[in-house]
Amino acid sequence: MFAIISFLGFTLLVAVISYYKTRDEDLSHETGYFLAGRSLPWYVIAGSLFLTNISAEQLTGLNGNAFSRGASVMAWETVAAVAMIAFALIFLPRFLKGGITTVPQFLEDRFGKRMRLVASSIFLYAIVIGFLPFVLYAGSITLSKLFDLNSVFGTSDTVTTWIMVVTLGVVGGIYAVFGGLKAVAVSDTVNGVGLLLGGFLVPVLALMHLGDGSMAAGFQILISESPERMQAAGIGAEAAIPWHTLFSGILLINLFYWCTNQAIIQRTLGARNLAEGQKGVLAAAAMKVFGVAMLVLPGIIAWHMHQKGMINIPVKEVLANGQVILAQDMAYPVLVREVLPSWLSGFFGAVLFGAVLSSFNSGVNSLSTLASLDIYKQYINKTASNAQTVRVGRVFGLATIVVCIMIAPFVATADGLYTLMRTIMAVINVPILAVVMMGILSKRTPALAGYIALPFGMIFFYITHFVLKDDLGFIKLNWLHLVGVNFALMFGIMLLVRYLKPLATPYIQVHTQEVDITHWKYARYACWIIVIMLIGLYAMFSGLGLLSTDGSVLKVIAAMVTGVTAIYALLKIPAWLRSDSSVAAQKAAPVADTRAYK
Repeated sequence: MFAIISFLGFTLLVAVISYYKTRDEDLSHETGYFLAGRSLPWYVIAGSLFLTNISAEQLTGLNGNAFSRGASVMAWETVAAVAMIAFALIFLPRFLKGGITTVPQFLEDRFGKRMRLVASSIFLYAIVIGFLPFVLYAGSITLSKLFDLNSVFGTSDTVTTWIMVVTLGVVGGIYAVFGGLKAVAVSDTVNGVGLLLGGFLVPVLALMHLGDGSMAAGFQILISESPERMQAAGIGAEAAIPWHTLFSGILLINLFYWCTNQAIIQRTLGARNLAEGQKGVLAAAAMKVFGVAMLVLPGIIAWHMHQKGMINIPVKEVLANGQVILAQDMAYPVLVREVLPSWLSGFFGAVLFGAVLSSFNSGVNSLSTLASLDIYKQYINKTASNAQTVRVGRVFGLATIVVCIMIAPFVATADGLYTLMRTIMAVINVPILAVVMMGILSKRTPALAGYIALPFGMIFFYITHFVLKDDLGFIKLNWLHLVGVNFALMFGIMLLVRYLKPLATPYIQVHTQEVDITHWKYARYACWIIVIMLIGLYAMFSGLGLLSTDGSVLKVIAAMVTGVTAIYALLKIPAWLRSDSSVAAQKAAPVADTRAYK
C-alpha cells in the first residue's frame, strides 16, 4: 500500500511543479510552445537532456547488454560525453546563431528548401519507428516486473504490456501535447533528481546484496570473479563493443544522437543564451560519465547474482542444440525488484515512470515541431497563424501517440532491445550527420552533394547490414565499422561534388540575434575535466588499474596524463600547420622596397 501511495505522491508532485512553473507561459505562440520562449536555464537543460536520454530503454536495454556481454557496452555512454563536448563547442553555437527551431531548418538555410523537407521526413520516420515504440515497450516491461503487475491485474505478459504501453503513451502525451516544451523540460528536471537518487541506489543495494551485506565485498566479487566482464575497453574476440569501434561507429552514432537528433537537442535550442546552453550540455556530459554506474554496473551485478542462484532471469528460448538464451532485457527489472526495499519501490517506480514519460513526451514534442513548422507551415499553409501552427502540432502529436502505442508491443520479438534500436537508427542517423557536418565544414558544397549522398548512405547501410549481414564479399565487418565506412563514402561523394560543382559564392551564416551567442568562458576547462574523467574511468577498469594484480593508482594517473597530452597535441596540430604555413609564406614573399619612403 505504501508503495502505491509513494508512487502516486511523487508523480502528482511532478505534475504540480510542472503546472506551477508553466502556468503563465504563452502556448499559443510557436516560440513559447516549441522552444519554451527561449528561456531555459542551464540546470533545466542539463536535467532534461539527462532524463530524455536516461530512460527505461537505456536502463533496461543497456543493462541487458551488460548482463549478456560485460562492461564494454559502457562505450555508448562514455563516447556520448565526447559527442556532447563537440555539440557544446561546434554545433550549438551555429544552431543558436541561426535562430533555428529544428535541425532541418539549419539544412534549409545551408542547402535549400527541399533539403528541409527531405530531412524532416527522415526525422519523422526515425522517431516514430526507431525511438518512441522502444521507449514505451522498455518502460512497460520494466514497470510490470517492478510492481509484478501480472499478479495485480491477473493478466498475461502480453496483456499487461499492452495495458502499460497505453498508460504510458496517454500520460506522456498529455505533457507533450498540452504542455509544450517547457512543461516537458521542467518535469524532466524534477524527475531527473529522483532518477539520480534512485538510479544510483540500485547498484549500491545490489552490491550489498551480492556481498552479503558488504558493498566492498560485493565489488570485490566483480573484479576478482570473471574480471573480464568488468573490462571497460572491449579487448578480445568476445567483446560486445570492440575498442577500435569507439573511433568509428560508436563515435559517429553518438555525434548524430547528441548533435543533430531533434528529439534530444530541442531543449538546447530553447536556451536563454549560448552560455547557458553550453553549461547545460556539459553538465549533462559529466553526468553521463557517472551514469555508467546505473546503466551498466547493475547488469554485471545481475549476471553474478544469476550465476550464484540469487536471482532467476527468465529463459527467452532454447535453441535446437540445447543452448539456453536468457531474456537479457529482463535482467534489470528482476534485479531491482530483488534488491529494492518494498517501501522504496513506489518512489523508484514513480521516478522510472517519469523517465519513460520524459523520453516519450520529448520525442512527441519534437515530432510536433517538425510536422507543424517544417511541413505544414512550409508546404501546406504558408500563411498559417501561430495558433493554427500550434494546433496542427498538437493534432499530429496525438496521431503519433496512437501509432506508437500500436507498434510498441511488437518490439518484444527483438533480440537485444538496445542494439536493435541502434541498428534501425543507423540507417538514417549517419547519413543525416554527414550532410550536417559537410554543411558546417565546407562553405562551397552545393545542395546537390547532399541529395546524392543522403539516399546513397541510407541504401548502402540497409543493404550491407540487413541484407548482406555485414559481409562485403572480400571482408566481413563489425556493423559499427560498417557505419564508419558508410560515413567515409558519403563524405567522399560530397567532396567530389563540391570540387566538380562548387557554389559560386561561399555560404555565410546570418546571425538572427535571437539570443546572445557569447561562449561560456569556462567551457574549455569543463571539457578537459570531462576528458580526464573518461580516461581515468577506462584506465581504472583495465589491467593498469583494478583488474590486475600489477595495476596501481600511479599507472592510472600516468595513463591519464599521457592521454590528455596526446589529445592536446592532436588538437594543436592544425594550429601548428597554419602557423608553419604563414611563416613559410612570409619568408617566400618579396621584401618591399622602402627606398621610395626615405
